[in-house]
Amino acid sequence: MSGLLAVIGKGKDPQLVKDLSERMSHRGPDERDMHIMENGSVLCHESLSIIDLNSGKQPIQGTDKAWMIHDGEIYNYQELKNTVLKNHHFRTDSDSEVIVHLYEEFGYDFCNKLDGDFAFVVIDGDKYIAGRDPIGVKPLYYGLDERGRIYFSSEMKCLADQCKSFSTFPPGHYYTAKTGFVKYYQPEYEDHKKADQSLELEAIRKSLIEGTRKRLLANVPVGVILSGGLDSSLTSSIACRLLKDKGEKLHSFSIGLDADAPDNKAARTAAEFLGTEHHEIHFTVEEGFEILEKVIYHIETYDIISVRSGVPMYLLSKAIADQGIKVILSGEGADEVFGGHLYFRNAPSAEEFQDETIERVQKLFTADLLRADKTTMAHGLEARFPFLDKEFLDTTIRIKTEEKQPKSYNGVEKYILRKAFDTPEDPYLPSEILWRQKEQFSDGVGYNWVDELIEYCASKITDEQLAGAATEFPYNSPTTKEAYLYRSIFHQYYPQVSAAQTVRKWIPKWQENLDPSGRANAAHLNGNFEKAKSGIAV
Repeated sequence: MSGLLAVIGKGKDPQLVKDLSERMSHRGPDERDMHIMENGSVLCHESLSIIDLNSGKQPIQGTDKAWMIHDGEIYNYQELKNTVLKNHHFRTDSDSEVIVHLYEEFGYDFCNKLDGDFAFVVIDGDKYIAGRDPIGVKPLYYGLDERGRIYFSSEMKCLADQCKSFSTFPPGHYYTAKTGFVKYYQPEYEDHKKADQSLELEAIRKSLIEGTRKRLLANVPVGVILSGGLDSSLTSSIACRLLKDKGEKLHSFSIGLDADAPDNKAARTAAEFLGTEHHEIHFTVEEGFEILEKVIYHIETYDIISVRSGVPMYLLSKAIADQGIKVILSGEGADEVFGGHLYFRNAPSAEEFQDETIERVQKLFTADLLRADKTTMAHGLEARFPFLDKEFLDTTIRIKTEEKQPKSYNGVEKYILRKAFDTPEDPYLPSEILWRQKEQFSDGVGYNWVDELIEYCASKITDEQLAGAATEFPYNSPTTKEAYLYRSIFHQYYPQVSAAQTVRKWIPKWQENLDPSGRANAAHLNGNFEKAKSGIAV
């Protein structure tokens, strides 16, 4: 896990590139290095050591003149070293080094051989390749400056004021000067017509266990985010079982406004059942307001739900890092795979339900993953997501839609995931946790957080300012005071039109109230959300 910055082309001052890279030094607090290529291109790396703690400093040189930088983890690196790369000499024990050797062995066509979360750049003389993992777990941006130099960076803050235009690097693609963007990840599940597989609960269970096992790979302490919801609780339960076999105890973490916050209460129940070393974090709404600007700077978005949930996630990440944990497992992705958001209950047809699950998985990198990566990495903490394992996605998304559509099962969201782990003879979770209704993170920390945040934003923005929003922000104009405040803060740090265009606002479908809170859906057990109704069409 780290931050990477590459400037490809002649004439860029290496010291300036180093200074730009240091803007994301939070991503790699353990080590920093730079390499200048013979042609003047520059590679910078901010390192968080997870696998090879001694010799894995980047940039890493290949066998000859190719050099590489990488952010993320390659879970099958040892298998690659033992098979297709068995004749290669490795300089380090790092998982990252396999990338440059795969390039040397196969040329540009090697990304599908990687099982992991990654963004990388390899430079080989005048040739180069940049790539991003299939789902976009790791962030990556690219841009072009006035001199025609191309930039690749883990965070937008390193290139926004250097490039005349820039954008988000699409997940599941690689890029070379010769080929342009190439979509290497083309799973069958992207076609809703391929949702033709029979339901096999054991296959769901086995693939999630294996996806979790991979993500425990580390030579540093690992913990779990435990909100008490189905997704994080399952991840925690599986991790507990796997670590118990090694004689290790799992550290779990939850956050809320107080001990009675919905997530904290549920997390205590789950932690007691699982026997984790549990840490419960409390924060006040005033503390949330105080760091609002800092959070938007770090997560690089003005999307409402990302900001609402980004604040408690930022505070939680700091508390986790303060405990000496460097890797954290999270339940992100399950809602998208299984149609777990409450608005899925209103899907007009099975086909539209399936299309929405596919699109939500494809767009995770614009919202939940962006927020999860950047709030954790703001504190040098690596987040991993078992539900986004490639094999797990292949196993689950193609299950017949009529098997998983919530209304087919009396409105219980993620029904088949719950059934897969409903094993009374060897329970993974208490029944009240396994069957707990979906609660969005920004709501689960305490309903007052979102309610008072909306009021706080309204107090900071005048009616006149909101009336002029379309003139001030002609692209993706904010339509509520909450949206206006977030956009204004974002604009302070990222005033470029290209920056605004990287943001995709998350809005639920098929419900009257378009506020992204789960409480805005009538199916929510505490669905009285009057304050948010004034903020529809966010």
